[in-house]
Amino acid sequence: MLSQTAEYALRAVVCLGARPDKAQTAQAIAAYSQVPAPYLAKILKDLARVGLLRSQRGREGGFTLARPAGEMSVLSVVNAIDPLKRILVCPLDRPEHSGQLCPLHQRLDEAAAYLERSFAAWTIADLVTAGSLQPLSCQFPVPDPSDA
Repeated sequence: MLSQTAEYALRAVVCLGARPDKAQTAQAIAAYSQVPAPYLAKILKDLARVGLLRSQRGREGGFTLARPAGEMSVLSVVNAIDPLKRILVCPLDRPEHSGQLCPLHQRLDEAAAYLERSFAAWTIADLVTAGSLQPLSCQFPVPDPSDA
């Protein structure tokens, strides 16, 4: 359903949504989201380029969400990395299917539309909150008071 790259992007954004108060380095996000660091660095840059993340260089630098997790849909993250594909015309280019999709492709497109609607309705905050019921794979360690 989703490419591995889109899933990696979601893992990273959920990690940032779980700790919105502090910029996180690409290395830290990679470690806590269990994504290869070099690959994640590219994904984070792509998310920053489209305005979903902010990046800051320097000692206190790293990545943060560009807007609150409750205002960022899962669909916006997925579409920034690997947009969901809808079936608008017959992939087989059959003349008898011009004007309408065959039952197979119509149902596949309906499933894609359902997924698109669901992802548009879910926010990153929804995923962070769901993680409070079970441990997230990307929970950052509890901040050390001396870091303040």
